[in-house]
Amino acid sequence: MHAVDLSLAMDDDRSSVDDLVETARDVQDRAHVPYSGYRVGAALETADGEVFVGCNLENANFSNSLHAEEVAIAEAVKEGHRDFSRIAVSSDRRDGVTPCGMCRQTLTEFCDPDLLVLCDEGDSVSEYTLGELLPNTITEATLE
Repeated sequence: MHAVDLSLAMDDDRSSVDDLVETARDVQDRAHVPYSGYRVGAALETADGEVFVGCNLENANFSNSLHAEEVAIAEAVKEGHRDFSRIAVSSDRRDGVTPCGMCRQTLTEFCDPDLLVLCDEGDSVSEYTLGELLPNTITEATLE
């Protein structure tokens, strides 16, 4: 796991990363968070470059709340996509955010361990693979 200094990235890569992170930042403004005030946005990119977004939606019964990553995955799968290249996650708290354990497991259900996960830290972006964030996953093979 490592942080990426965007100023060192190649121009095309930097632009691409910046755009995906900015999309995640933009969608967090749509979050429904009347209880925690903790806004999260996610931008999930398919292998062919299409982007699906999600924001968190809180419910008074917190266990019924939806996380931004889950919403983005649901939108993409609903449209028939199953091949993903990366996801950017952003929150309105600039000390950084990574997908929670539940979202990591949900991502594992639909994504390869080499999915690139971009975590917005305000001035920088931490870059991980899904396999780094959740190395010992529960998969269909685990349950057989």
